[in-house]
Amino acid sequence: MAPKDPEVDLLKAELLNIIKKCQDDQQAKADVNLEEATASVADVPKCRLGSNKILKGHLNKVNSVHFSGDSRHCVSGSLDGKLIIWDSWTGNKIQIIPLRSAWVMSVAYAQSGNFVACGGMDNQCTIYDLKNRDNGGVAKLTRELLGYEGFLSCCRFVNDTTLITGSGDMKVIFWDLEANKRLQEFDAHNGDVCTLSLSPDNNTYVTGSVDRTCKLWDVRDPSCKQVFFGHEGDVNCVCFHPGGYSFITASEDKTARLYDIRSDQQIATYKTPTPGPGFTCCGLSISGRLLLAGTDEKSVHIWDTLKVQHNGILTGHENRITSMSVSPNGMALVTSSWDNNLRVWI
Repeated sequence: MAPKDPEVDLLKAELLNIIKKCQDDQQAKADVNLEEATASVADVPKCRLGSNKILKGHLNKVNSVHFSGDSRHCVSGSLDGKLIIWDSWTGNKIQIIPLRSAWVMSVAYAQSGNFVACGGMDNQCTIYDLKNRDNGGVAKLTRELLGYEGFLSCCRFVNDTTLITGSGDMKVIFWDLEANKRLQEFDAHNGDVCTLSLSPDNNTYVTGSVDRTCKLWDVRDPSCKQVFFGHEGDVNCVCFHPGGYSFITASEDKTARLYDIRSDQQIATYKTPTPGPGFTCCGLSISGRLLLAGTDEKSVHIWDTLKVQHNGILTGHENRITSMSVSPNGMALVTSSWDNNLRVWI
């Protein structure tokens, strides 16, 4: 271990004091908290989602899953070196795509349903065209996006021709897929970029990082618009609220949080009824009223977002839950796990 540097310790203490001052100033301007503001709102009924389908087919840990815009098909990526396109209504496999690297960490499904993307420890992002097949009869590989200096942790399609990625080299990159070139590239955080989420209008997005912060960005401008503090551990997942003015987070510090963009601060903290593990992923119902967060301990916790009340637990997986995706129409939730399976909840 490197010897302690007094100057570095002094700078860290100064930075923490600045952050605390900002948080104190925000708190002083908060005239009411979320629980008080929603005291007259009726409690949400008990959520009774059931595991409608178990999607079996992967031979190793499933690290990521994402719904298509049709709310029916989803893509999953596993350490068995395969992408599988699923029909979540029937549980059938539509396509199996063998990967050049088994170390996939993130997948993304274009909302049009035409393309999927994946990447991970191979330090690149690979794009497949689902509407065209190669000589082997599988989805055609159309792009290999290279040049990363760290693992690819997250990716999302803005549209069929534009992709955003976040990676372990602390960077966010915008890609023009038709021209196979970078439109933007910038240092986004002071640590690995773990997650990103696009706003409903696709004009802004939020990133989360191991530096314990979340940042708001505009797709048309590489400069950071807002920085959100509060977490005491890695921010593993962020998810925009359907209204577009707030977002939720899931963190290693065993909390999920709600941040309001207009008031520039955290407005709610969600914890399990009993001390539990860190959160790995999160999602919101189509109304934004229910918050869901997956854990290291095989379960998904549900809260009433407005009342900040724990609403229930989904159980069924036999290992760590790694990822979740809520269908765009709000009718289903799909989760992936280290138990090699996916589950569809309705």
